[in-house]
Amino acid sequence: MKEIMQGNSAIVRGAWEAGVKVAAAYPGTPSSEILKDVADNYPEVYAEWAPNEMVALQVAGGAAIAGARSMASMKHVGMNVAADALMTLAYTGIKGGLMVVIADDPFAHSSQNEQDSRNWARFAKIPLLEPGDAQECYDFAKISFDISEKFDTPVILRTETRVAHSDSLVEPGKRVESKIPLGLDPKEAPKYVMIPGHVRVRRKIIEERMRKLEEYADTFKYNVMEINDPSVGVITSGVSYMYTKDVFPEWSYLKLGMVWPLPKKMIAEFFKKVKKVIIVEELDPFIETEIKAMGYKIWHGKDLIPNMYELTPEIVEKSLKGKKYKAPKVKVKPEDLPRRPPNLCAGCSHRPLFYALKKLGAFVFGDIGCYTLAVAPPLQALHTCVCMGAGGGMAHGAMKALGKEGLGKVVAVLGDSTFLHSGITPLMNAVYNKGNSTTIVLDNRITAMTGHQEHPGTGFTVRQEPTNMVNYMEIGKVFGVKSIRYLDPYNIKECMEIIKEEMSKNEPSLLLCKDSPCVMLRRAKPMEKFKNPLYVIDTDKCRGCKACLEINCPAISWREGAGKTTDGHKRKGTVYINPDQCVGCEVCVQVCKFEAIVPGKK
Repeated sequence: MKEIMQGNSAIVRGAWEAGVKVAAAYPGTPSSEILKDVADNYPEVYAEWAPNEMVALQVAGGAAIAGARSMASMKHVGMNVAADALMTLAYTGIKGGLMVVIADDPFAHSSQNEQDSRNWARFAKIPLLEPGDAQECYDFAKISFDISEKFDTPVILRTETRVAHSDSLVEPGKRVESKIPLGLDPKEAPKYVMIPGHVRVRRKIIEERMRKLEEYADTFKYNVMEINDPSVGVITSGVSYMYTKDVFPEWSYLKLGMVWPLPKKMIAEFFKKVKKVIIVEELDPFIETEIKAMGYKIWHGKDLIPNMYELTPEIVEKSLKGKKYKAPKVKVKPEDLPRRPPNLCAGCSHRPLFYALKKLGAFVFGDIGCYTLAVAPPLQALHTCVCMGAGGGMAHGAMKALGKEGLGKVVAVLGDSTFLHSGITPLMNAVYNKGNSTTIVLDNRITAMTGHQEHPGTGFTVRQEPTNMVNYMEIGKVFGVKSIRYLDPYNIKECMEIIKEEMSKNEPSLLLCKDSPCVMLRRAKPMEKFKNPLYVIDTDKCRGCKACLEINCPAISWREGAGKTTDGHKRKGTVYINPDQCVGCEVCVQVCKFEAIVPGKK
């Protein structure tokens, strides 16, 4: 019986049916649901949130070498972190099947860049499959393990935001356990120990494997040729096929399920059967470049199809009717639309911390997390965001460049999950290389931005089993950080005093936010520490100075209307606190100079 499944869930179902035993991941949109689905619905599979993508792939790779079918999942930027392991696993090969799911994010809906992960397959010389809907996510996940074991290689399953998060019908089956026996054989060291002598042997094997994979690609059942109108033929894959087929159903198609290596014989046959060939693909001209390198002349490709952002049926239609795509004119005036920019939640501990940093005039080297939103006005208190863990390393580099001129001016901030992901090493480096940068760990006890996933600092596994909790202060001590202090981010005055003092020291500092779990993390019940359930505006005292609006709390808004305070001060309006959003964090109380924000009725 068919079921409606999200693309990510379909990947998990296909992997489960294929007999996967081990799954590891680091959360990142649009891949986050994959491991959670494993943990929630498939107890037969060992599942773990790894501290970063490299570790996730190492875990899956080790399990595969032991004979277990395994999978690692991550978003596109996570593959940058895991690449070191991937490039060498391509040499060693596997025993049990190994599927690496990479979820791209065209248009950067929730990412710091766009990347086309198809390039990893060419770089690593391993096969890549690209599904276009949930049924293909399911089918391709299942067959990935067969391909992996047949050709002794990791297999990339490349998806993207629309495929990962869209729902369509899937016809699931039953789980079939892998027939490969579990075990490790010391005699296989020449295959798995990549010293130069072994590498040279495996390098030849990789080239032989690629030739066999090219032959296989021509018989791969999900590479499909559809000959309709022979005047125009389209070579495409994944979601790009869905979009193009939707608006030009009369054309002929070569729909590629295996995007690397390309089916050369099938491509040659397709060129013979159609008069003109168009290549439609999202992001890079990956297929186009390879087909041109084969000596074929195409009619259109990236000369019409945009090489940035994601495609849609409308973009494909406009592009292929002879004009480069231009965004449609907005009929509704922007000022007529309600303003709903991304914002930190009401009561979020990041807000007062960044307010304090802004008041101090610090240059803040930031990182990836909810707190990246501090770049937006009116806070505007975050000044760099490059990649996971970069804040600490960049702050250290800046301080080395500035010397004593940088004292009192520079700070690095990163979340607890990011600190464990890749922020520990930069801290160790700053101490080892006699730096003087200040690092603040915004410990909200969860991986908040991607949906509240656990990590080694939360005390719980992905299946909510209690486990050891990392102690950040002890990490700092082990590295040799002499100045380690706790901050209460909800106490703005204290934060400013401590941060100012630590930034001025000519030695590394580590500041840890305490008692500041994510306000959406119900397990921690963070608002129990606050005295009042909500606050209100005393309109007799409010002068309309708008100082409280500088913290950018979504519970606080401005209301126009001339009036006077009880002491005769004229004003153009007052602020309003929405009782449905206020959590009583008291940050606005500290900002108000006129005691106009007072406790509401309990």
